[in-house]
Amino acid sequence: MLIRVCVAKIHRASVTDANLNYPGSVTVDRELLEKSGIREYQMVNVNNLSNGTFWQTYAIAGEKGSGVVCLNGPPARHFQPKDKVIILGEAYVDPSELEGLEIVVVNVDDDNKITKTTRNPLAAPKSPGTGNG
Repeated sequence: MLIRVCVAKIHRASVTDANLNYPGSVTVDRELLEKSGIREYQMVNVNNLSNGTFWQTYAIAGEKGSGVVCLNGPPARHFQPKDKVIILGEAYVDPSELEGLEIVVVNVDDDNKITKTTRNPLAAPKSPGTGNG
């Protein structure tokens, strides 16, 4: 069995453009993709902090160092320049792969320049019957 986990996060990026006439995807500065470990054409979730919209699409690389975060195609109706977003990269992994897996979090400023990159280990799963239920 495979489970779906978050493996990368670009936190509080600013949308720089929304292009309704491009056939889908989200264009992200290649540097942000590289630092986060999100691969070109990997499926990502884009969460709009400005209006609550959640969109799933695939990432394509924009010019390195440009700061670009452009929602292409249909999501251009829901994401506008200056909206703050969280971009989450996901992967399907076997539960045995969870131990030692780290989530990469890339924090950016208002111009989508990297301010901090952290690697956070996945928390160990709790045994059944523990916690507040």
